[in-house]
Amino acid sequence: MTDAVSETPVPQESRLDATQAIGLLVNQVEKVIRGKRGQIELVATCLLAGGHILMEDNPGTGKTVLARTLAQCITGGTGEDHVLFKRIQFTPDLLPMDLIGSHIFDDRNKEFVFKKGPLFCNVLLADEINRASPKVQSALLEAMAEHQVTPGDTTLKLEQMFFTIATQNPIEMEGTYPLPAAQLDRFYMKIFFGYVDEETEMNIYREYLDIARNLVELQQVLSMQDILELQAQAGSVFVHEEIVRAVSNIVRQTRTHPDISLGASTRAGIAFLKCLRAYALVKGRTFVIEDDVRDITRAVLEHRLVYRNKDGRQKALEGIIVKECERLAKLRLFS
Repeated sequence: MTDAVSETPVPQESRLDATQAIGLLVNQVEKVIRGKRGQIELVATCLLAGGHILMEDNPGTGKTVLARTLAQCITGGTGEDHVLFKRIQFTPDLLPMDLIGSHIFDDRNKEFVFKKGPLFCNVLLADEINRASPKVQSALLEAMAEHQVTPGDTTLKLEQMFFTIATQNPIEMEGTYPLPAAQLDRFYMKIFFGYVDEETEMNIYREYLDIARNLVELQQVLSMQDILELQAQAGSVFVHEEIVRAVSNIVRQTRTHPDISLGASTRAGIAFLKCLRAYALVKGRTFVIEDDVRDITRAVLEHRLVYRNKDGRQKALEGIIVKECERLAKLRLFS
């Protein structure tokens, strides 16, 4: 399989300064989301890798605000029906047509016309995704996997840049529908937001009015075309053969580890490589280094694995990562 992004190189004369562009985006988001630069960089990584991200943490940690902030930093395209950002609050009574849209009878022309649903956007916030039924989740699965939806017998393409940020809370799980393995596998990354440190939290309390004002007054620092160009640049980031081998080793070891009952798929390995390229670009490099593997492996693979017991969840993947990173360190690829 090939990396689809790398198949569409950007002409040299039109290339963005990726480091500057990504820095503008991350710094702008940090005006609202304080003390979470690492998480912001991972969200940017997932965006530039062309994937989707799942964020899990307690209510009130800033997951929803991060999604809205990111969308507000990107300028939209043209056209009356162009929508950049949509938010869907997932609930048990949600129907697939509430996402996809539905056919409505036009009394004037005496025909049915299709009214697009919120999936026809560029940045989608799927809030509390695990509260919707499996039927609704499968409607979103098609959109995430194939960038298209199928109302009735018609297939409609979504926007070229379609980025889903889904959230779920780890508490109050009664009455929820845990995401199946096939759905989780469509998310390139799963991250935990976490609480900020004491000093950052004190600053938030002192400056919450300014932070709210920043959310309203955010500058749109990148265009949709800029994002597509950065995605293309991410696809051309150099990955050493030994790092490709490390990805393969990690993925394959998850399938044979005694504490893991379901390991990572080949699709997971491809997503891993795409994220490594994008992460290197976010860090201001045109090549992937050994530390990148250590930094993002857990975010890319953890949610795709099924463990046999709690002890395995804590130790199994970490042991695989340490072993492979030690092998890479001995090779001294970039020294």
